[in-house]
Amino acid sequence: MPKKQKNPIVSSDLFSRESSKTQTNEPLPHEPLPSRMRPESLEEFVGQEHILGPGSLLKKAIEADSLSSVVFFGPPGTGKTTLARCIAQVTHAQFEQLNAVASNVEELRRVIKQAKLRRQTSGKKTILFVDEIHRFSKSQQDVLMPDIEDGSVTLIGATVQNPFFALTPPLVSRSLIFEFKPLTKDDLLKIMDRALQDPRRGLGLFRVKAEARALEFLADIACGDARRALNALEIGIKSKRHAGPKAMTFTLKDAEESVQKKAILYDRGEDEHYDTISAFIKSMRGSDPDAALYWLAKMIYGGEDPRFIARRICICAAEDVGNADPQALVLAEAAFAVSEFIGMPEARIPLAQAAVYVACAPKSNAAYLGIEKALKEVASKPVQPVPAHLRDANYSGAEKLARGQGYKYPHDYPKHYVRQEYMVKKVRFYEPQDSGYEKKIKERLKELRGEDIT
Repeated sequence: MPKKQKNPIVSSDLFSRESSKTQTNEPLPHEPLPSRMRPESLEEFVGQEHILGPGSLLKKAIEADSLSSVVFFGPPGTGKTTLARCIAQVTHAQFEQLNAVASNVEELRRVIKQAKLRRQTSGKKTILFVDEIHRFSKSQQDVLMPDIEDGSVTLIGATVQNPFFALTPPLVSRSLIFEFKPLTKDDLLKIMDRALQDPRRGLGLFRVKAEARALEFLADIACGDARRALNALEIGIKSKRHAGPKAMTFTLKDAEESVQKKAILYDRGEDEHYDTISAFIKSMRGSDPDAALYWLAKMIYGGEDPRFIARRICICAAEDVGNADPQALVLAEAAFAVSEFIGMPEARIPLAQAAVYVACAPKSNAAYLGIEKALKEVASKPVQPVPAHLRDANYSGAEKLARGQGYKYPHDYPKHYVRQEYMVKKVRFYEPQDSGYEKKIKERLKELRGEDIT
């Protein structure tokens, strides 16, 4: 029998529970609701259909007990620890959990040594779950390599950071990578309803009658995090616990008080969602940074996905600012990347910076109008053939077909420019405007075309 760990790691992750606990018909001890409601089987697992749907690689590997080392990455409260435990339950493997923040090389070697002994004496596999694996140093990650390769342990790492940046290349190359998405509103509603109905692990003994709008508010405010939703639900219900045979009613006001945040009229997927994002975009287009920040704040407060907001800023930067200030798109794209990397609530800062920059930047939709005109031209008129001198000449036989002959290489000429035809029929789509940097583009094009720039 493996020796007891010297420094057991206590995790507060979504649905965590001591592996030694046995199921009974009595309510579990006083653990937080997310811990008590951790799924006890793969069938109870909610969400992540994109990686666990029928016929998916991960689902088939789990069912066939052929899972190799994997890394789960995604936001908190989306089920990374839960799924690791479910996999151990399905495969009947020993589940060993470490937290990279509190562990060291000595402890890592001890767990691996026990796993090898277990495999030799009983043939039982060991799943080594390492939470926050990105916190492991390079040397700690290197310790894992030999035992991952020879199958002494099956590693399941969990991280909120992109493993392609946060982990060493050797570890990434030996692991399957699965990205966890924020849970949907329906997922969160299902999880909360299960907690309300379960008398053993959940809140079923309280006989709660929850208003639909109260649960929907918590689902929205949780931003895809089941732990956050369940904690708020438990606080809200226990704070108004009462005696008596009558069922308790959990109202919207109770839900607001449980998170110290008021509900606002912002239903993702409904009219208010589209109206607000429309106002946000039009405020940036209209160069009103104050209005842009207000509508941004409303979306953040309402629990909008920061990636959705960032995508809209990127589109506005390209469509409405364009080449009047090319940096706008660069900053918007950076805000998107940073928002995805750090998550909320800190993501509000780069989102605000990008929204203000786009709102204050000079505007031009010339590039947008240009591609719209070009698409209409292609769709409604005969498609022009590629001129012979522009065709690919990098293959045997191209010379016999006169491909590329007569092409003038611009870098061989003064100012890296030479006049030649790039379309059979010349059509002008891009009309730069006198705004910001695009004014310089307009002047350069006029100079190259030999047009009067005065």
